[in-house]
Amino acid sequence: MADSRVTSVQSPHFQHPTAGIIKRVRLENFMCHSNLEIELGEWVNFITGQNGSGKSAILTALCVAFGCRARGTQRAATLKDFIKTGCSSAVIHVEIKNEGEDAFKPQIYGDMITVERRISESTSSIVLKDYRGKKVVSRKAELQEMVEHFNIDVENPCVVMSQDKSREFLHSGNDKDKFKFFYKATLLQQVDDLLESVSKGLEHSFGLLGGLEATIRPVEKELNELRVKITNMEQVEQISLQIQQLKKKLAWSWVFDVDKQIQGQCSKLDKLKDRIPKCQSKIDDQLNMVEELRACLHKKKGHIKNLFEKTSEVKQKKQNLQQSISMAAKQLLEKEQQCKRITVSIEKMVRRVRTLEEQVQDIYEKHAQSTQAEESEIEEKLKVLQNDVDAAESALTRLREEEAILADNVQRQSNEIRKIADEIEGHDRRYREINFSIRELKQHQTNKVTAFGGDRVMNLLRIIERSYRRFKRPPIGPIGAHLSLVNGDRWGVAIEHAIGKMLNAFIVTDHKDSLLLRECAKEVNYGYLQIFIYDFSRPRLSLPAHMLPQTTHPSILSVLYSANDTVINVLVDLGSIERQILVRDYDTGKMVAFDERISNLKEVFTSDGCKMFSRGPVQTVLPPNKRQRTSRLCSSFDNQINVLEADASHEQEAANRLKRIKREAEEKLEDLNGRLRHVKRVCSNSEKDLSSKKLALEDERNQYAMANRSSPASSVDEIQQEISEAQHEIERKTDLLKECQNRMNEAAAKTDHLKISFEELCASTQEEISALEKAENELMQIERDMRLAEEEKAHYDGIMQHKVLPDIKEAEARYLELKQQREDYSRKASIICCEDELQSFGDCNGSTPEQLSAQIERLAQRLKRESQRYTESLDDLRMLCEKKERKIMRKQQAYKAYRTKLDACQRALELRRNKFRRNATYLRRLLSWKFNAHLGRKGFSGLITVNYEEKTLSIKVQMPQDASGCAVRDTRGLSGGERSFSTLCFTLALHDMTESPFRAMDEFDVFMDAVSRKISLDTLVDFAVEQGSQWIFITPHDISMVKQGNRIKKQQIAAPRS
Repeated sequence: MADSRVTSVQSPHFQHPTAGIIKRVRLENFMCHSNLEIELGEWVNFITGQNGSGKSAILTALCVAFGCRARGTQRAATLKDFIKTGCSSAVIHVEIKNEGEDAFKPQIYGDMITVERRISESTSSIVLKDYRGKKVVSRKAELQEMVEHFNIDVENPCVVMSQDKSREFLHSGNDKDKFKFFYKATLLQQVDDLLESVSKGLEHSFGLLGGLEATIRPVEKELNELRVKITNMEQVEQISLQIQQLKKKLAWSWVFDVDKQIQGQCSKLDKLKDRIPKCQSKIDDQLNMVEELRACLHKKKGHIKNLFEKTSEVKQKKQNLQQSISMAAKQLLEKEQQCKRITVSIEKMVRRVRTLEEQVQDIYEKHAQSTQAEESEIEEKLKVLQNDVDAAESALTRLREEEAILADNVQRQSNEIRKIADEIEGHDRRYREINFSIRELKQHQTNKVTAFGGDRVMNLLRIIERSYRRFKRPPIGPIGAHLSLVNGDRWGVAIEHAIGKMLNAFIVTDHKDSLLLRECAKEVNYGYLQIFIYDFSRPRLSLPAHMLPQTTHPSILSVLYSANDTVINVLVDLGSIERQILVRDYDTGKMVAFDERISNLKEVFTSDGCKMFSRGPVQTVLPPNKRQRTSRLCSSFDNQINVLEADASHEQEAANRLKRIKREAEEKLEDLNGRLRHVKRVCSNSEKDLSSKKLALEDERNQYAMANRSSPASSVDEIQQEISEAQHEIERKTDLLKECQNRMNEAAAKTDHLKISFEELCASTQEEISALEKAENELMQIERDMRLAEEEKAHYDGIMQHKVLPDIKEAEARYLELKQQREDYSRKASIICCEDELQSFGDCNGSTPEQLSAQIERLAQRLKRESQRYTESLDDLRMLCEKKERKIMRKQQAYKAYRTKLDACQRALELRRNKFRRNATYLRRLLSWKFNAHLGRKGFSGLITVNYEEKTLSIKVQMPQDASGCAVRDTRGLSGGERSFSTLCFTLALHDMTESPFRAMDEFDVFMDAVSRKISLDTLVDFAVEQGSQWIFITPHDISMVKQGNRIKKQQIAAPRS
């Protein structure tokens, strides 16, 4: 584009010097301008030109010159985008008047300040010059200070409303955006921010004061300690006297204590001797009970095994019978439908023969009596019959559709019942599996070793114990029996999934011991025993830190404890437990295994057993084994048993709930079958009705045709021939119907027989299943009773051998020892003081020797400590105490004065906040009043509602031609011109409440019609002249309607060159 030219169409304007007014703008290689210089008047300036002539570039240049960022102009992303295409740099030259009492540093800049901003491909610079054009400073901070001094905020739409902001604001219907516009334009945002900063400063001051007040506390603590010291020094003599008395009490307290022990020992010895016959009797009873229960248990297991096999066979028979019943019912239904079709066909043919015979009889009469009137009557009758046939066909079609829908519903309901039955079977199976797991855990609870191989491992350990001399070193195992969890059972399930296969294994020292252990395993039928060969003499492995995964999560090695070093070495060398990490949940596991890329990491296990690992670029996640519900390393199986019992109860409840649902579904299926049978009967009747109506229609047509024939004799011959053929066909189909009925009766008998067999099988199955459940419950009860009996027997054996007899011997020896000890203590106490002297200063008052010794020790230590620590005199300590009290008092008074001042500041801040709220309320009313005043120029009325709590600003506009009286809340509901004018009124109302040396508006009259534009221009000019600051209006429209005046300057930018 060539150099832009500005044509002035206004005579010289009135001089009105004011600080901050734009005098001249010069652009070089900026946007579309190669070289543009425009001089502005001090009052009202109109800049016009065609689209694309570069009018909006003037406002963009002003924004950039006063420090606005490129994105803030909404015209470019970076400053270099403003450089004209084909050029390397751009210059913005803005001259600002600096006259009057509001001038900015007039002693430095004089009466004119020049802002020059240069933009290149890589950098940009700002230079401020004085009235002579001499460079003063090139710091952006100086420009910011000048902008704040003149109150020039180019990002405020009330100061500079660019083309994009104008369009955005005209189309905006968001109340929150309008509120932000109002809050910033009226400087309420600035005042609110200042009050908030003062509030934070006060909070900081209160915090500092609190810290200063906290510094008094150590001095107060020292003062309290000093007071305690004075009190303690006064009590030193009293402590010494108490120690002497306590020593005398202590000497005799030993004698009194031994007397109590001798008395208690005599009672204990008598009780212990009484326990021997009782304990032996209970041992004998429990031994007999164990033998009886063991025999009953063996018998019950065999019974349950037989019942389980029978139940499996019965279930298979039940499924086979269900399939056979379905096939038989299907065949029966097919035969019934075939019989119905044959019967209907025979009835049709009989009626056809009857009809033909009647035709033969009446053919001559009808031929003779045929007239034109009768023909018309026959045609009308044919029409009625045809309508009946059509109606019957429509009804039959509807019934067939209903039959198809019901048949489909019956099929879906049958499938749902089968699905529910499968679910019930699944719950029952899981219930039996959980009960089996509970029985195993209870067995493990009795002996933890059985958790790692059951009865087989116990038998194997007995053989190893008998043959231990044959081994070079006794085998270690199972490994799980030598391990325990650290810090609870949280990681038990995860460790079970990680190394569960190794917990049943044994460790031997060489290959020969491995073969010998394998032979022992064969003797107890323990196949597939896992055996590790490892050097027992190796000490526990020491792993350097760089070989371990660098993570805060625990490894399996860190949560396992074993007193046997060989067990830990095997798990490290063969199981890599130091490289297996444990995490809390699935998401954490994925992050550790795949995202953090931890060195030396092998696998990650979650607390529920999920396994994650990566091998090269392949990431693998394996879900936990659903059957692995428990951990064999847990310290106690009670919690696991409780969880499994809860799961078993849940499965049983779910099975019962599904059984109820199944019964309801079967009732619904029976209802659907009844409705289906009813619809089939109605459909069959409709078919018969349709067939009869078709035959009647055909008869009428045939009669009508025969009535019109000239030779009735030939028609009679043809009818007789047709009757003969129909009778032969009736005989053939009658034979076929008898044969079909015989087959149908056979199929019905077969179906009834299969149903009876199925019902009998179901009844017998129910009894067997109930018997199986009852037998399992009885087995569990027997196992429970036998375990309790064994525990009771072992308990009483242990009591007899390890408690009763040793306790009696120990009690007798203790009694003799106490008698000797009493004599010694009494002799020593008499040396210190006589027993009568003890009564003079009080008895022992039930205190034990240990309590008296501890009390003497405390008093002695306190006496020694006080004597060594308190070297000062009591008077010096009192003087020091008074000095510290005076010091604390001075600080407390000073800090109290500070807090009083801060409280006064806090109250002043609250007063200013209240004043701020009152001013905000006043501005809200003033804005609505001025907005309504500006709307009145065009006959409009309106109201602005500002909500400071919700931060919204809503505009209501009442049109003069709107007879309904309904106000328009959203300006987008107005026409283009009405919306522009109402927005202009809102903007002018805000201009009344803001201050700036100059204001600029681009395309303010967009979407206005001619009348609205004339009113808007007059309003703007009058407001600008009255308001007094410099105004710059940019518009592509004709402004000839703007009134002339010495304060109005009009300029036109040349059209762009093509």
